Amino acid sequence: MKKISILLVVAAGLFACQSADQKAAPAMSIDAKDAAKKDTANYTTIQWLDSTFKDLGKIKEGETVEVSFRFKNSGDKNLVITNVYASCGCTVPEKPEKPYAPGEEGVIKAKFDSRGRPKGEQRKTVFVDATTAPTQQHQLNFKVEIE
Repeated sequence: MKKISILLVVAAGLFACQSADQKAAPAMSIDAKDAAKKDTANYTTIQWLDSTFKDLGKIKEGETVEVSFRFKNSGDKNLVITNVYASCGCTVPEKPEKPYAPGEEGVIKAKFDSRGRPKGEQRKTVFVDATTAPTQQHQLNFKVEIE
């Protein structure tokens, strides 16, 4: 009986978090993102609020570090991040799922896992595809030194 109660509490907590997240920022469907990519008349502009290159310093082999790149929709149409991917499997980016209104700010986050990576400097790239003009692909770069 005790195990069932614990499971119910955990399940309720997970459901509550999911419900709150969905209310705060509704995700776009894949079809809606595809339609936004094709609608070039509604492209906007993006401003990277920090540098698009970050030096994360030194870490020990086996550590995981997170990097964040802040942006702002600097145009007059909704900004849709259609895809986010990394240059290799050791870096896992998070893709924002909601559209950003003009003037709204957001963050692209990625985690770099140094486990099994060679010692020395590592340079990685996170690619961001968005409904932006004049280019739809943006590169975010970081480096880390593994000791």
